[in-house]
Amino acid sequence: MSKVLITGSSGFIGGYVVEELLSRGHEVIGVDNFSKYGPITHSYDSNPQYTFVNGDVRDVDLMTELLADCDEFIAGAALIGGISYFHTYAYDLLAQNERIIASSCDAAIRAFGDGPLKKVTYLSSSMVYESTDRWPSVEGDERQVPPPLSSYGFQKLAVEYFARAAKDQYNVPFTIVRPFNCVGIGERRALGDVEIMSGNVKLAMSHVVPDLVQKVIKGQDPLHILGDGTQVRCYTYGGDLARGIVTAMEHPAALNEDFNLSTPTATSVLELAEVIWRKVNGPDQELRVVSDDPFEHDVSRRIPATNKARDLLGFEATTTLDEMLDEVIPWIQQAVEDGVI
Repeated sequence: MSKVLITGSSGFIGGYVVEELLSRGHEVIGVDNFSKYGPITHSYDSNPQYTFVNGDVRDVDLMTELLADCDEFIAGAALIGGISYFHTYAYDLLAQNERIIASSCDAAIRAFGDGPLKKVTYLSSSMVYESTDRWPSVEGDERQVPPPLSSYGFQKLAVEYFARAAKDQYNVPFTIVRPFNCVGIGERRALGDVEIMSGNVKLAMSHVVPDLVQKVIKGQDPLHILGDGTQVRCYTYGGDLARGIVTAMEHPAALNEDFNLSTPTATSVLELAEVIWRKVNGPDQELRVVSDDPFEHDVSRRIPATNKARDLLGFEATTTLDEMLDEVIPWIQQAVEDGVI
């Protein structure tokens, strides 16, 4: 098995990826500076195959040292949050994430050729398709459609340019993966999140699933949604995304390729609200909704093509929305009681 360095290891998706790597027998070094949530613990912290480094990914010397004897590098560190986070920290998201990806590439360029490093697997985002006018979004569309309007989406597109440029000039192999709308447990309110009210309830993270769940749990009626509820997303379980990311890291067919990682099943916000309402309140209580003004960069439709990952990697996201919510709702219920979100 390989020795893998993963940055952003204490993040929402990063935690799922570490678990998946360890389950496949890899030795894992995780790097994070706890800037988003503060110090947190994970069930795998005591795993002898896992080493955690509390460090800043922007430290090129540190990253180069850690990569010196690693076979694989998953570049996952980034400032990220819900849609309100995009607006509140528009400059910081762009500036800090550019520094993070530049440092990651600088370290990989230094390490590649001098040690066992085989490839960098870059975590991009579905937001690279933010300005598309055609669906489903196919790999390659991100370079054909207009660029993203949000600074976050624009920066994630820049991640992909960094990956390709490091390959073009320094021959550092890459794989690019684009997670779509991760749903799972473990996410919490970021330290720098601003307080935004939605009706009588403060948004949890400006991510639609935890926000709707906590509002329903708290008894909000009518239920407030952002926009008219016709926005469409493909909600993908964190465990499925981790499986896809690690498969892309391992698979020879992923070399110098890019992949959308998602379920192909599209669900509107109104449909999502209905499912959550029924799971919490039962079938008899009427769902009433109120539309709040949407944020500027609330994309109306985000639907990926998923056949490339299926055909080249044998990867499909199989967890249904019902299954995700059956896991997530009790976790959010406890998190609300504990004051975590």
